[in-house]
Formats: sequence, structure tokens, C-alpha cells
Amino acid sequence: MPTSQPSVADPRAWAAVTLGVLVLALLVVAVLLVPWGRPPAPRADQLAALRDLPAAEVARGRAFHAALRPGGYGATLIGLLLALLLGLTPLGGRLVGLVARPFGDHWIAQAVLGGIAVVLLADLVALPFAAWRRTVLVRYGLTTQGWGGWTVDLVKSYAVTAVIGAVALLGFYTVTRLAPRWWWAFGAAGAAALVVLLSFVLPVLVEPVFNRFTPMGPGPLRTELMNLAARDGVPVRDVLVADASRRTTAVNAYVSGLGPTRRIVVYDTLLRRAEPAEVTSVVAHELGHAKDRDVFTGTLLGALGAAAAVVALFLLGSWTGLLRAAGVDSIAQPRAFPLLLALATVAALVAAPVQALVSRRVEARADGHALALTGDPDTFEAMQRRLSSVNLADPDPPRWEYLYSASHPSTVERIAAARAYARISGK
Repeated sequence: MPTSQPSVADPRAWAAVTLGVLVLALLVVAVLLVPWGRPPAPRADQLAALRDLPAAEVARGRAFHAALRPGGYGATLIGLLLALLLGLTPLGGRLVGLVARPFGDHWIAQAVLGGIAVVLLADLVALPFAAWRRTVLVRYGLTTQGWGGWTVDLVKSYAVTAVIGAVALLGFYTVTRLAPRWWWAFGAAGAAALVVLLSFVLPVLVEPVFNRFTPMGPGPLRTELMNLAARDGVPVRDVLVADASRRTTAVNAYVSGLGPTRRIVVYDTLLRRAEPAEVTSVVAHELGHAKDRDVFTGTLLGALGAAAAVVALFLLGSWTGLLRAAGVDSIAQPRAFPLLLALATVAALVAAPVQALVSRRVEARADGHALALTGDPDTFEAMQRRLSSVNLADPDPPRWEYLYSASHPSTVERIAAARAYARISGK
């Protein structure tokens, strides 16, 4: 009897249904949890804020970002071309096989060592652009780190990537061998679980690899920050100071961890270059992320997106044209990892504007939270001016760049929002 339900023996049909459910869930979560009702301040208010900023500082910020663009977009373009070259030709599969050959071409060697070799090659190709970026940071006085320290941090980053990548690759290709027809289901669940796990593990295990954290000493500022968190209903374990000045002059603060691991982290540069009230304003913004469970929202969106990506890759894996171009028989074999990486690279570039839009709306809500929590729009505006000046932000970036990659509202948007709050609240 004909039925519209997928056959148990038809994993592709079930995968298509699963992908539809995941995409629908992703859209529902985005609609319900992302603050879409926070449009930017009117353009006229932004332009008024821009006119009030020191012209020399605006010019310096714009010159800094103009100097960064060739390296940044060059790295993106070269990375894309390399990913397509390795993924859509047999070269990537041959590289995986070459790395695994000393180990008898064992599938584990292909999966782990071959996969890491492909990622490392991409990192090495991008290395000159990273070095270029550092020279720009030096020229504009935004880094305090020498080449030695920069190299050490780079090696640490590669090591963390290698460890996480090895675990993910071994787990993924183990599943493809044990469940060759249904690996997409287990892989999707595993990818989602990995996103959730990293949300808990990274702040606790990875942050100390790059920074040293010391408890903030007793004093009025620590008391104010702890009281601010308590008043906001966001319990934190401690206030820590990160030794960011070892590598940068930029200022920042954030709330790290979840539940019992949550702590306020303040850059030592922020303590040196900002007034205590301005530090409080920044921390109030970060508490907004915790109060509105933005980490939970981001983790949920990331988990659903990762699961959907795995299922989509399975469905794309039956496209014989792609397999033929890559010189592989199945997208589930380790030699096809470069093809997976190429598809993921293209997907990330396509998804970037949507991710940036979501991030801007979330950050705008945290700004509103900070204004409401402190009731001090003047200090909020002063802090935005300081952040723009010290961090050499472009206070009003080109529209195309803003829409494609800006993760935060622009400086002029944030100042205009503070002034709007002041008008409405009478403060």
C-alpha cells in the first residue's frame, strides 16, 4: 500500500525529513529568542553622534581598519581558494593518503592525521596574513607582544585546535564506519553535543592557556561589581583580572562560564584606562548577556546549526559530481574530509551576514540592559567613546562591511541609543 512516510530502509528520506525539522527548529529558536524588535537608532541620530566624536580619532580608526582590510579579506579569499582546490580536486584526498601512508594507510591515520594535516595546511597558508595583521597592530600601538610571544600564542592555538579536531575527527569517522548508512543521525547528535560541551569546557580549560587570571583585590570597585551582579539577579563566583596587557592595549571585560563557574573577567588594561564607573557600565552590558541567557541561546542555535550541517553534508554526499571531482567514492570516507571542509567553508561565508545580524541584535539588547541596570547613559556614552578611541574602532564603518561581518552595533549606534534612553527616561 503506498505511503507518504519515509521507508525505514531509505536513510536519505529520513535525513531529508530530519534536516527539515532541524531547520524549522532553528528558525523557531531564532524567532523566539533573538531580540528582533531592537532596530538601530535613526540614521540622523547616528550622524549627530558621529559629528560629536573627535575628527582625528575617527580618521585614525578608519585608517586602522583600512590597513587591516587587505590582509583580512586576502586571508578569506586565499582560504576559500585553498579549500576549493583541496576539496573539489583529488589533491586533498592525496594529501590525506600521503600523511597516512607511513601508518599503513590505516583509516585512523587518515581520519586524524590526514584531517589535521589539511587544517594545518590551511593555517599555514593564512600565516602570512596573520603576520601582516600583527604588523598593523604594532604600527598603531595596539599590541604589546613581541614576535616571540605572538608565536607562542599561535602554537598554543594550533595545539588546542589539533586536540579538539582529533577528538571530533576520530569520533566522526568511527561513527561512519560503524553505521555507514545512518552515520548522519549519530553524527548530527554528536556535533550538537560537542557544541554544548565546548560551551562549558572552553571558558574553564582553554582561557587559562592564553591568559593568567587573578582575583580582583578587595575594594570599592570589586564590591560595586559584585553588588551589581546581585542586584541584577546574576550570581557570580568571583571577579577576576586578566593580564591582557601582555599582548594588547585594547580594553574589554566579559562574564565567563555557566552556573557555578560563572565569573566576571576584567582586562587589566580596562582598569588602567577607564574610570570605575565606566568599568561598571561595561560589566553591566556583560551581565545582560548572562541575564538574558545569550550563551544558552547561542549554544542552542550553534547545536541545531551543527546538527543540520551534518545532515546536509550527508545529503550532498550523494551528488556524484562532487564525489567525482574530489576523487572519492563516498563523502563518509576520511579521504573526503577536504571536500567536507570546502563545503563547510562556503557555508560559513554564506551564513556570515545572518550570524552577524543575530549578534548585533543580541549586543544591542545587552546595551539596553546596561543602560537600565545602571541608569547612567552619560557614563555609557563616555565608555563607548573610550572603547572607540582605545580599541581604534571605526565608529561608522562602511555599510557593506557592517552588514556582512559586524558583530556589534557601531559606536555611533550605541551612542545614539544612549541618548535616546536619556531622552525617554529624563536622565
